[in-house]
Amino acid sequence: MKIALAIIGTLAGIAVIVAVIGLSLPVKHEISREITLAAAPDAIYQTITDVAAFPNWRSNVKSVDIVRRNDPVTFRENGSDGSILFTIDESTRPSRVVMRIADRELPFGGSWTYELSPVKDGTTLRITERGEVYNVFFRFASRFIIGHQATIDTYLRDISTRFSAGTPEATS
Repeated sequence: MKIALAIIGTLAGIAVIVAVIGLSLPVKHEISREITLAAAPDAIYQTITDVAAFPNWRSNVKSVDIVRRNDPVTFRENGSDGSILFTIDESTRPSRVVMRIADRELPFGGSWTYELSPVKDGTTLRITERGEVYNVFFRFASRFIIGHQATIDTYLRDISTRFSAGTPEATS
């Protein structure tokens, strides 16, 4: 019985410490990464905005349900991160796309800005995540266990598989 109480007390203590640390972290974060791909900006733009094709090349997306086809495009990704509703808030062919989480029920939210710049023999794709993590436990995990950059890094690995690419770089 003493061992069980000690284990429960230890776990409760850890939960309190994690909650206090999570509370001390900012809700919002911003991180950018970029990669140079051996493809034209228009080809990359087409890949980024063809949401129905995401399951064909994004490793963490199993299916996509199109909710609205335009004004604005709204879709639900189903995959390893669960089911998440997104909206494309801005789309300027072939240089810029802004997507955001439109689901207010999640413990996190945010937007991703995709900027495409032509360079010799390809395109530099820069992704900036402006994220928000509301739940203090998830905020702790996002900062210290998962890493704020994890979503962008996975995306860049997947798109680099689709196109010939260099190595993702942190830019802020």
